Amino acid sequence: MVKDSRWIELTKSNPDHSNWYIERFRAMEQAGDDLAGEARLIDAMAARGSRILDAGCGPGRVGGYLSELGHHVVGVDVDPVLIAAAEQDHPGPRWIVGDLAELDLASHGITDGFDLIVSAGNVMTFLAPTTRRAVLERLRHHLADGGRLVTGFGSGRGYEFDDFFADAEASGLEVDLKLATWDVQPFTDDSDFLVAVMSAAATGR
Repeated sequence: MVKDSRWIELTKSNPDHSNWYIERFRAMEQAGDDLAGEARLIDAMAARGSRILDAGCGPGRVGGYLSELGHHVVGVDVDPVLIAAAEQDHPGPRWIVGDLAELDLASHGITDGFDLIVSAGNVMTFLAPTTRRAVLERLRHHLADGGRLVTGFGSGRGYEFDDFFADAEASGLEVDLKLATWDVQPFTDDSDFLVAVMSAAATGR
């Protein structure tokens, strides 16, 4: 057993938190807000019909959009309430309840690696600190040869960027590109958001 993520701790202290989160994004979509920025970047990086893993998929907004564009999407989240919403709102991808720190998609009959893995929505900052490297290792393990892992999260959430870079290196990942936003603004020392594009290091394959 691994330590509960910060997200699970939130849901235990506030059982209505997941439903609040789901309805928040449903309301934003109904209001016409742009919720597809992360998915557009991933789509731009992907060949048509790519295999994409939405790691920490929540209620499915990123994976659902990518599926509609013709990609083969699997979404994984530790919260069964969010997975139920994803299944309802975004039919098409395969949605799985699971802890990223113990990710083993072969046990679900999914044996091929992924061309792209995306972890958006500050997922990295919701991990228990003791599981961060385990999560990055499991995600690296699920990359296809030449595949890329893209994560995005903000500063001031308990996970310093330098600590993340150290964890990525220790997990067998190379940071190939750093951006400050999902719309490809350059990353600087003053950036308060990081989008990291990574691949498996030669020693981590």
